[in-house]
Amino acid sequence: MKTGRRRDQRMMGRALALAGLNQGLTGANPSVGCVILDTEGHILGEGVTGKGGRPHAEEIALQQAGAGARGGTAYVTLEPCRERSSGAASCSSRLVSAGIARVVIAIEDPHPTARDGIGVLRAAGVRVDTGRGRARAARLYAWFFGSVPASRATRSK
Repeated sequence: MKTGRRRDQRMMGRALALAGLNQGLTGANPSVGCVILDTEGHILGEGVTGKGGRPHAEEIALQQAGAGARGGTAYVTLEPCRERSSGAASCSSRLVSAGIARVVIAIEDPHPTARDGIGVLRAAGVRVDTGRGRARAARLYAWFFGSVPASRATRSK
């Protein structure tokens, strides 16, 4: 699939709009938006964090996309989690297992169980691009970033 700034901007805008739908309805979890494209650039799946914080946006979008996600691109408003407090498969490992080739992330997650999902993706050979929609995501998640203990929020925004 051809990648381009315009497509990235449009798809991240769509993911951020999805994230806004459940803002304030996801408990202690942030409302994340995710859009998955196939190798030709067609949208196969979209998700937003469920009310109460579960399921995660990536889970919903991957379920919709099915096998068509292999080789595709995921647009995610917040770094996919490295691990889950519930013990379920993390969003970063789900993206890897689905065969996603590229993940575009608006902003990194400072939460201790989430941060370094990017590392999981990159270690598996997934191309990761960050920063598309960062300013809008920073505003959307300001409350969440403020709730993460400063000693644990080691990554700069």
